[in-house]
Amino acid sequence: LDEAGYTSVVATDCEQEYLRPLRPGDEITFDAVIESVSEPKTTKLGRGFFVTTRMDVRAGSEPAGTHRFRILKYAPAGRRKQQEPKARRPRPVINRDNAGFWEGVGRHELLIQRCGGCGALRFPWLPGCNACGCLEWDTVEASGDGTVYSYVVMHHPPFPAFDPPYAVGLIELSEGVRMVSNVVGVPYDKVRIGMPVRLEFQRYDDELELPVFRSDEAGVAGVGGEAGVGGGGG
Repeated sequence: LDEAGYTSVVATDCEQEYLRPLRPGDEITFDAVIESVSEPKTTKLGRGFFVTTRMDVRAGSEPAGTHRFRILKYAPAGRRKQQEPKARRPRPVINRDNAGFWEGVGRHELLIQRCGGCGALRFPWLPGCNACGCLEWDTVEASGDGTVYSYVVMHHPPFPAFDPPYAVGLIELSEGVRMVSNVVGVPYDKVRIGMPVRLEFQRYDDELELPVFRSDEAGVAGVGGEAGVGGGGG
């Protein structure tokens, strides 16, 4: 559909059916399939197709629920023939609670808050400690070492200034806190949970520089080159 010009997407509706409650100890599995693609439809947004996906969830061998999700894949009406300049990446929202983090990024430092009461480290930045409630804090600079705790690969929907597919990781820093950022230096389909990564700062334009994490697995990183990356940060 993308190759045929139906590049835009909008969610239209979803249906959920719960067949039994989930209980501690249940082993949950699911199958996801494209259930149907409609005939071409003309809508106010443009001409396109309604695509329905279905997820069947099981608890052990028992059906536990069904989730149907329907989108419209369409070619926008009145699309401009002249390609518009590539959009800039979104700017981070900086306020009094996180300004210190972004000041650190500007110095190529990844700063973690440390509670002045109990000493707990926290990320992302908060005005007070979520362990003891203390409002006093200072910062420690992260060593930059981490591992991929979890990740997703972004395929759709496409956003301006981003080139999917790319890997977005939940990175566990060696200090024990976790942050979301991009995993670079390795093909997106080679990212794995537990993969060691190292902090670096990547510039996207004259104003925007973001912390990202590069794979330390040199043997893997050399396969297939570098995937497209997205922005990260606190």
